[in-house]
Amino acid sequence: MKIAELYNRKTTLSFEIFPPKKDSELKNIDATLEILCELKPDFISVTFGAGGSANCNRTIEVARKIKQKYHVEPVVHLTCLSYSKGEIDEFTRILKSEGIDNILALRGDRNPEVLEKDDFHHASDLIAYLRENGDFCILGACYPECHPESESRISEMRHLKQKTDAGAEVLISQLFFDNQYFYRMAEDCRIAGIDVPVIPGIMPVINAAQIKRMITMCGASFPERFEKIICKYENRKEALFDAGMSYALSQIIDLLTSDISGIHLYTMNNPVVAGRICEGIRNII
Repeated sequence: MKIAELYNRKTTLSFEIFPPKKDSELKNIDATLEILCELKPDFISVTFGAGGSANCNRTIEVARKIKQKYHVEPVVHLTCLSYSKGEIDEFTRILKSEGIDNILALRGDRNPEVLEKDDFHHASDLIAYLRENGDFCILGACYPECHPESESRISEMRHLKQKTDAGAEVLISQLFFDNQYFYRMAEDCRIAGIDVPVIPGIMPVINAAQIKRMITMCGASFPERFEKIICKYENRKEALFDAGMSYALSQIIDLLTSDISGIHLYTMNNPVVAGRICEGIRNII
């Protein structure tokens, strides 16, 4: 199934997971997938580590499990900054042979230890290439508070429009903790003529150090109410978990009551997080 078709029929709930760093740990992800797939998400996206075929293979292996063993639609992340067209062709060939139809096309983070290649400089380049050379449903990423490298909000919208013009059919947002940033971005998309579904990405706070690292990487800001939670509970693991889940649920409920097309949950491979969210919104999605 191509993911874009879902948004014509329903409000979606989807999860993101990451593959294990070692091949020997692949078998351990089955317990996580078992619980996540029992929650009946509309799809599960699998992240992609740049710089090496081993990362590709683990991503493919997890996506294959999701589709063939658990009968849930996978979306495979695909980065391009350190790959050639030939390498992308080989990757998409394998995806097609596995019956995987959905790709989240990304530029990927710059890494001084990984050589960048010249075939793709932006996610829109990869999206256009995939559209011309395959029959995939292509998703793209968006940033409610702008990409850290953006010159301005205007240039951010210009680049986002390039993604949809190139063929992105759905946009999934980076994490954020103030819904007003998402609403403003969604309105900017409307003004810019971007008419594809724009899906908010939500990450519950359950580990203070982890979330601070993520925020540093993606540029998300701390609202005062969120900052108070971190300050008060960062040294009390169970209290932070409960408060963080309540905060995420309040975000999600506000988004759903504003007729957002779906919710994409960054699970950090924690099925308890996904289960708590599903329980909290079971009767409203």
